[in-house]
Amino acid sequence: MTLNPSLDRTIEVDVLTRSAVIRARSARLDPGGKGVNVSRALLANGVASTAVVAVGGSDGDQLRRLLETEGMRVHAVQVAGRTRSNVTIVEPGGVVTKLNEPGGPLSPAELDEVGAVVAAEAGAASWVVGCGSLPPDVPETTYAEMCRRFAPDGIRVAVDTSGPALRAAVTAAPDLIKPNREELAEAAGGPVDTVADAVEAAGELRARGARAVLVSLGAEGAVLVDDDGVLTGEAPVARPRSTVGAGDALLAGFLAAGARGSRALAEALAWGAAAVRMPASRMPGAADVRRDIVRIHPRPDLARPLLT
Repeated sequence: MTLNPSLDRTIEVDVLTRSAVIRARSARLDPGGKGVNVSRALLANGVASTAVVAVGGSDGDQLRRLLETEGMRVHAVQVAGRTRSNVTIVEPGGVVTKLNEPGGPLSPAELDEVGAVVAAEAGAASWVVGCGSLPPDVPETTYAEMCRRFAPDGIRVAVDTSGPALRAAVTAAPDLIKPNREELAEAAGGPVDTVADAVEAAGELRARGARAVLVSLGAEGAVLVDDDGVLTGEAPVARPRSTVGAGDALLAGFLAAGARGSRALAEALAWGAAAVRMPASRMPGAADVRRDIVRIHPRPDLARPLLT
């Protein structure tokens, strides 16, 4: 479920200089939004999913067409607001500057319609995944309510969001949350400067209700904290091209591999690293995923500082 999807235009430049006219080396337009990217990554690796998206205006129509062209199963809910557009500027070495529009508001009736679609689709699903920022005027409890809605039916729920929406969702006992380092620190209320800090902060969110916490740490890898304990790992990328969507690919790989244990963490890292080697926000397929570069640490070095 992506309530605030986007059209993502990615422009590659040699160097970004303010107040200058810059000639782009390349440009690419992709469907965007965290949940959209999770579905795109799953599709590219042969895992079935349905992308439920709220779309509006001509940009929303274009977003839907792009997804359908990729071969994705899409349930687009038409809303009155306009689907946003985001611009990402990528410099050599994977340095990324993002300009994200806020998106159009959703009315209570439109939000209810999206919820009804998700509920109808969820019966045949192993996971319901709610991803991304919330549009203006949408209650911060939206993801929390989604967790409570599906728990009685035994449907597992994963949430990837930030800020108040993440803090509210944690209290509703999601089966999985996937914050990045900054989102984890904000939700837990303290700095995350070492692996031990990440583990402690993830434990704090588990104490509030989250069952499993998968922390994406960019080039530093990932940390998984669940009922089985703590795992860390990394998948180094020698020549990063774009980090856009890497966390979404990581979440998709984790879900595709069963969402538990070292195998799922290794698959998540392999998919995330593959996305970093892709241009723009392209999602990696099976031929792009390298599992040989993944290192999993059942006994993590908790004192290791997080440098990036």
